[in-house]
Amino acid sequence: MKTKAESPKARFDTRLPIEQKQLFERAAAIGGYRNLTDFVILSVQEKAIQIIQQRESFLSSERDCAIFFDALMEPPHPNEKLLSASLEYKKALGK
Repeated sequence: MKTKAESPKARFDTRLPIEQKQLFERAAAIGGYRNLTDFVILSVQEKAIQIIQQRESFLSSERDCAIFFDALMEPPHPNEKLLSASLEYKKALGK
């Protein structure tokens, strides 16, 4: 397994207003980050993970809703064990 040091690197450059850069630098300093790059990378990574998790959660939820709706609209027929358990229950109740 590769470590971070062995991973291929890519470059990401951006231009932004000086006020925005100063804001980010201030937040990085207050947050205890080593430098602006660490602050930006870690913040963007955190947000990316959050967005992906929300999307995957939504897709799972949407899929679960479809499965639940289908089960309500077209329930499966009871199998032999369920039919047998139902008969035993009715006998126990004296029906």
